[in-house]
Amino acid sequence: MRLAVLGGGGFRVPLVYGALLRESLVDEVVLHDVSKERLDAIGHVLAQQAAGHPAPPRVETTTDLDTALRGADFVFSAIRVGGLAGRVADERVALELGVLGQETTGPGGIAFGLRTIPVAVRVAERVAALAPNAWVINFTNPAGMITEAMRGVLGDRVIGICDSPIGLIRRAALALGLDPARVSPDYVGLNHLGWLRGLRHDGHDVLPDLLADDAALDRVEETRIFGADWVRTLGALPNEYLHYYYFTRESIAAIGARTRGESLLGQQDTFYATVRRSPSDALPAWEKARRERDESYMAEARTGERDEADLAAGGYEGIALALMAALSSGEPTTMILDVGNGSAVPGLPAEAVVEVPCVVDASGVRPLATRPLDGRFLGLVQQVKAVEQATIRAALDGSSDRAVEAFAMHPLVDSVGVARRLLDGYRARIPALDEVFTRTRAASPGRAG
Repeated sequence: MRLAVLGGGGFRVPLVYGALLRESLVDEVVLHDVSKERLDAIGHVLAQQAAGHPAPPRVETTTDLDTALRGADFVFSAIRVGGLAGRVADERVALELGVLGQETTGPGGIAFGLRTIPVAVRVAERVAALAPNAWVINFTNPAGMITEAMRGVLGDRVIGICDSPIGLIRRAALALGLDPARVSPDYVGLNHLGWLRGLRHDGHDVLPDLLADDAALDRVEETRIFGADWVRTLGALPNEYLHYYYFTRESIAAIGARTRGESLLGQQDTFYATVRRSPSDALPAWEKARRERDESYMAEARTGERDEADLAAGGYEGIALALMAALSSGEPTTMILDVGNGSAVPGLPAEAVVEVPCVVDASGVRPLATRPLDGRFLGLVQQVKAVEQATIRAALDGSSDRAVEAFAMHPLVDSVGVARRLLDGYRARIPALDEVFTRTRAASPGRAG
């Protein structure tokens, strides 16, 4: 099988290749990126990862999108429009207005989506033209929003993934001394906005047992993020990103002088510069930078260091390979994925992308029906979904009015005036975002070749 990785010069690509070395799923990997320099650097890392392996997947690199897509069986989309400099602006523009600055949550996520959606839709169109039978697995953030936009072209053949839910479920099961592979989660929401409401083991919901056990609950990282009292008040374990909604002021205050984007930009600039100077040191340089990245993940929401077990557990690359295996082998499995709602989550539109347990086999992905969300959860989900859909329309129509509407509707933005200043600030700081509203179209931008 042939796997195309879009954003192939990205820092996390060696995680995917390392997982592929442990599995025999693909014969050929083609990396696509707009930067040849970044492709070369990651190519050095992958070559050193494969050293000594008896039959590593062949690796090609290209800056031509059509070359990468032609003949692909699977496409991993992991692009970052505007690069890490764009992420820094996503965070800083909001913080300068006293609003949360974060990559996927709040105004930063809207700004990221606005500039990424037109590019992602054009990618989807090229997939439809050149690899119509390929499955697209979307890692690109904001994952739910981007997956929903791409579904307008590819329908059910694009699936979004995230490692946050599986990490939460794993931690909850292990805290109770249970095998994570033998529990069935009642998890529901949107990408980076969901709750674990139940955890069945041998026909019994063990989540109430976890919530009642001080020692066991303290072993779950989300408890340290939110506090045991708040978790028990909710009667559910929230996705870690809900910290930005439940503790907004504290999150803003904790960011400090240097944002996550600024930290990553420094780490990655050092890594790519090291590989340019000394290609033979590519793998150790990458491993060092990766460790620093993992340890600083969501540091503003934590009171201590991340658990070693969490750092060793892996992430989205394992989910992506498990999804590939189920789709190609036909062996049914259940996974939490970002897919079209249909009727799985009552109270949300059928076309909305939701994050829920799904059955996966060779025929595709089918979301499982969920219990209705309580009003305290449903209201937030509905509001954020409305923001996502307004952002998609704004990006595809090039409508600044729609974009202001999206910012203003978000629960973390406190006035229409702030929404207007957010859009102005992002347009001034991020050229790729400004182009969404200034480019001339002879036809619908979502259908441009």
